Amino acid sequence: MKKAAVLLVVVLMVAAGWAQSNLTLPTGTALKVKLENTLATFSNKSGDPFSGRVMEAVVIDGKTVIPVGTTVQGRVTKINEPRRIAGKPTIGIFPETIVMPTGEQYMLNAAVVDTSVRHGTDVNGEGQFKGTGHDGKDLTEVGMGTGGGMLIGGLAGGGKGLLIGGAVGATATVTHWLAKHRSAVLPAGTELTMELSRPLAMTPATGGQ
Repeated sequence: MKKAAVLLVVVLMVAAGWAQSNLTLPTGTALKVKLENTLATFSNKSGDPFSGRVMEAVVIDGKTVIPVGTTVQGRVTKINEPRRIAGKPTIGIFPETIVMPTGEQYMLNAAVVDTSVRHGTDVNGEGQFKGTGHDGKDLTEVGMGTGGGMLIGGLAGGGKGLLIGGAVGATATVTHWLAKHRSAVLPAGTELTMELSRPLAMTPATGGQ
């Protein structure tokens, strides 16, 4: 009788462990992650690695599935730093793996949906971070350049010179404007909100480090 009771306890423990190790997190589950390394359009390239730490535990039915401190690893998928008037600098990142504090690794398919960076930045539907584009200050600069050109042209050649001067002033300023880089930066410590794009089966990834 005693042996049967011990065997039952062992079976229950094994079953509980199996269930815990085979949990599946549903699509849309949020992960709050703090970025550990700075990512910037002027210093990174596609394929560069990044890592972050989970800030809030993911809990299911009262059980912690992903604890605070779990590492999220991934790679940069896109870097774009436009010189055009239209367009915003872009950093695309793809979370690929989570590494538990115990060392177990799980494959991860998620997308960034929000960041703690504000001031005109956003995240598009593909999970790409968009920095600020050309702003009102740039438009003022173009306007001042055009106005200055008109003033000089008008003084030199009357009405016709006014139009020519305006065109010259605008061209010089826009050329200067287009030569500028617009950079996007995600500093270390940035808080990233990620959502699972697919269910996450808590099955250890093969080929772990």
